[in-house]
Formats: sequence, structure tokens, C-alpha cells
Amino acid sequence: MVALALPTVVQADSLAPEPPKAKKKYNEETICVEPVAEMRKDHMSYIMHQRDDTLRKGIRTKQHSLKECIDCHNAPAEDGKVASASESEHFCSTCHTYVAVQIDCFSCHSDKPENTQYRHKISANDNYHINVATQSLSSETLEVLSNNTTEGQQ
Repeated sequence: MVALALPTVVQADSLAPEPPKAKKKYNEETICVEPVAEMRKDHMSYIMHQRDDTLRKGIRTKQHSLKECIDCHNAPAEDGKVASASESEHFCSTCHTYVAVQIDCFSCHSDKPENTQYRHKISANDNYHINVATQSLSSETLEVLSNNTTEGQQ
């Protein structure tokens, strides 16, 4: 007599990956800077729009900045280790690996929060980043920045 071994069916609510929880909430209503479902679908549009405002107009805001995403979402693990983008524990890699999308943000940007020992400082010999950080802003950019600051204080 031959016994057949049938594979066990595993039932799951979803086959989609479960990204690590953020370490803080942006606000109680949306939790993230935008509603979570919207961020899962359109986060790249927000990041690209922020990039364009920053690079082309000199406007730097926190709401959709990649740095703020990383500071909130890629928190150190219980052992203090912070995952890099090449590791499956990294917030971005969790979903991007699942959908086979290469993350190119971190070829220039840090994939670790600013407040950890794993980041490097800009050295005195890094003329490119020092020049970008100290460049003059146009009067149009200064006006937009002052309007954003004034709106946030109301």
C-alpha cells in the first residue's frame, strides 16, 4: 500500500509582505504623512515631487522628504542594529523586493536614520555637498519658504 502525502495548505490573510511598523505617527488621523493606503500606492510620486522642489527650487520641507521617511520607518532593531537597504529587514526593501523593484535612492542618500551611529558626516573635503548646502536661494524660493513657514504657524 502506498500512502500519498498531500501538501498542507497554509491559509494566510494576505501574501503581501508586512513592512515593519513606523516608530512614530505623523498625526493621529492619517498616521503617516498621507493616509497609509495612499502612501503604499503613491509614495514615489511624493518623493519625486519633493526631490524636484528641493533640487530645482531649493525648497526643503519635512512632510515628504526621504530623510524623514527613513528617520521614522527604518528604526533600529532591539539589538540597536539598523538595517541597510540591501537587507530584507529594511522598511523599503520589505515591499520593493517582493515586487522586484530596484531601489536607487540609496546610491546617493543614506538608508539609515540620522540619529544613529551608522551615518557618516560630510567631511571638510566634500566640496560638492558643502556648495549645495550653502548655495544662495532665489527671491522666489525665499518667498515660497516664508509662505510655508507662515502657514505652518497659523
